[in-house]
Amino acid sequence: MMARSQTATLATNKLLRNTFTMLSMSLIFSAIMASVSIVMSAGFGMSLVAMLVAFGLLWFALPRTENSAAGIGVVFAFTGLLGFSLGPILTHYLALPNGGQLIATALGGTGVIFMGLSGYAMTTKRDFSFMAGFLFVGLIVVMIAAIANIFLAIPAMSLAISAAVVLLMSGLILFDVSRIVNGGETNYLRATVALYLDIHNLFIHLLHLLAAFSGRE
Repeated sequence: MMARSQTATLATNKLLRNTFTMLSMSLIFSAIMASVSIVMSAGFGMSLVAMLVAFGLLWFALPRTENSAAGIGVVFAFTGLLGFSLGPILTHYLALPNGGQLIATALGGTGVIFMGLSGYAMTTKRDFSFMAGFLFVGLIVVMIAAIANIFLAIPAMSLAISAAVVLLMSGLILFDVSRIVNGGETNYLRATVALYLDIHNLFIHLLHLLAAFSGRE
């Protein structure tokens, strides 16, 4: 029994190590691609195309390659394209007074939130699977609200959506790390993509909130 427990612990630790190593490399590559996008002065049209291709890879390529070495390339392509899609957004904020400081603060805040919540989930080993229903409903509500606000263009609603996304992504970090720790996720490439999306969305909406509350937007 003890040997089985030790084997499970070793497997979990290996999964965590592989996931966080891959996540770190993906984030670095994503940042490089975002910089390339800024230098190229990529527009929102190009950003949208990059995003659509990225999610095409997520839905169609990753499920077929997640258990092979090819899956690593798919993950890098996915995170690189999403990083590239950030270019126009970052260019917009860099044009604001103290825009660079806002981006740095959002990056720092995202890092603190992610490390704090993932560290808590790994230390306590608490099972956060009970949050699945709440998070799913929350994401659906936010998506509907975001689509509605495209036509309504209400600034207060935009802020509320960003605040909700920050809370939801924080919950998803707990949920996703907990799944790794408690055996709900056993594939490090899927785990990497899940955590990358949590960080990606957390950063974007935290940046939006910081810009709004600083009076820059």
